Amino acid sequence: MKRIAEICCDSLEDALIAQRGGAHRIELNNSIHLGGLTPSMGTIRLVAKNCRIPIVVMVRPRGAGFYYNDYEFNTMISDIETMMAYDIEGVAFGCLDENGKIDKIKNKKIIDILNNNNKDAIFHRAFDCVKNPYESIEILIELGVKRVLTSGLRTKAIEAVELLAELQYKYGDKIEILVGSGVNESNVKFLIDKTNIMQYHSSCKAWRKDPTTVNNISYAYAEHPHEQDYNIVDYKKVIKFVNRLENGY
Repeated sequence: MKRIAEICCDSLEDALIAQRGGAHRIELNNSIHLGGLTPSMGTIRLVAKNCRIPIVVMVRPRGAGFYYNDYEFNTMISDIETMMAYDIEGVAFGCLDENGKIDKIKNKKIIDILNNNNKDAIFHRAFDCVKNPYESIEILIELGVKRVLTSGLRTKAIEAVELLAELQYKYGDKIEILVGSGVNESNVKFLIDKTNIMQYHSSCKAWRKDPTTVNNISYAYAEHPHEQDYNIVDYKKVIKFVNRLENGY
């Protein structure tokens, strides 16, 4: 399997920058600063129309955790059913129960919709909130998940090299492992060498100023010195990330 650079994108512009920089796949979100939420259907339609590389779409109805009530889950299902009309590769999702375990019933319902529409099922970093990664990944395999995005249950993937390597060794022939969180051009080669994992997820983030963010009141979400800014994908960072992943330089 070849090495895959997946770029986390917040907009049509981000997706086009990622594609131009050589990314192999896009994960399309809204509100990356909240961990990624469901993008608008208009954004999905435009990205699918204008991008040639595979697109995975995030389905997450709110911030915070992954224990969803019926209103939230039904919204997820409705969003997924609507997405099936677009030319996307798959959907990133994740439902946990109140004890932090994989919710088999909710996740299976999502996976069945994706399978019926020939779309990939990708379990996102809800996986990093489980208590037992081995039991959890075995459940995902049993449910038919194709790929899991994980930082190895730590805040940053670089802190979890041993667990990531172990998951790849034990389960890499049964489920694809995609490493994310804090992954960039400076550490991706180290992660590849230490884990033998071939797929990596990065935001390649930069900042752009919006001078209307802080005036009489503040709509800032970034900390100093970026109070006036919002996040975008940086073209040069994408190029460096892809080159380091593919070639080691």
